[in-house]
Amino acid sequence: MQSSTSDDMLLQVSHLQKFFAVRKNLYSKPLYVKAVDDCSFSIQRNTVFGVVGESGSGKTTLGRVLLRLIEATGGSVLFDNTDILSLNTQELRLFRRRMQIISQDPYNSLHPRKVVKKLIGEGLQIHFQLSAQEIDTRVRDILTLVGLREEHMYRYPHEFSGGQRQRIAIARALVLKPEFIVLDEPTSALDVSVQAIILKMLKDLKKDFALTYMLITHDLAVIDYMADYVAVMYLGQIVESGSKDDIFKRTAHPYTSLLIDSVPPPTPSEHWSGHILNGEIPSPIHSPSGCRFHPRCPQAKEICKTAEPEVVEVQPGHVVMCHFPLGS
Repeated sequence: MQSSTSDDMLLQVSHLQKFFAVRKNLYSKPLYVKAVDDCSFSIQRNTVFGVVGESGSGKTTLGRVLLRLIEATGGSVLFDNTDILSLNTQELRLFRRRMQIISQDPYNSLHPRKVVKKLIGEGLQIHFQLSAQEIDTRVRDILTLVGLREEHMYRYPHEFSGGQRQRIAIARALVLKPEFIVLDEPTSALDVSVQAIILKMLKDLKKDFALTYMLITHDLAVIDYMADYVAVMYLGQIVESGSKDDIFKRTAHPYTSLLIDSVPPPTPSEHWSGHILNGEIPSPIHSPSGCRFHPRCPQAKEICKTAEPEVVEVQPGHVVMCHFPLGS
């Protein structure tokens, strides 16, 4: 929801939905998990769009629906002005190399019985039909770029540390020269000492290759370091979005405010006057009526329990889904 021309936008998402049907038994009516419910936003080229929220808010599902790793229930996703949700299998294949994902768990995302050369070179063979020699050269070059060596081409994933496996996953995504990469909790499975190294590398690669990222995380420190724009998700909905400064310095939604306040200081010696976010995220099968955050909201009023709030623009490019935005 940035204030830029349509030519600057790589991705434009409108009213995106993903519902999963569930049944208690064979004879019951299906209920629906509304994992992504009416989400709209835009991602500008060469920027990092952060998506933050608690576990179960729908962040990962949102990223996978954008790439059509799972099919959407409704809405549209314009990638470079093409609606990828309407593409057939052959047409979608041409877009696959332009959109990649780096998953949360670098071990489970890599086939345990394939050597690194095969893991990285597979995409080159499928999309570009290169010779074996050309694939070897490209794989060797991309491994060097992410801090690995030629000898690593012939090893299996279990022979690497977690940080090295994530470097392999990054190399696999980059070797196809994509324009857009979904980073799904790219450092959450790594040691703290390794996280900073991987994030710094991702930031440098973005600059070197003019990449656009969607960064999915629950870590506000990672958002602060990496993101240009931020969307805050709660129970499948984007409740606030704007620039990083809008989210951190001009917070408008009570949920965003409580998320920020609940982060303890980096050192124990610092005084922490923050607030704990009480309660747990409700079941997405039986979402609360009205504003979905009202059972946990410290400033909820009667209207919040009965009427769903509309999306309002509190400042240019800064939107919030709340009856009583903070600071208004």
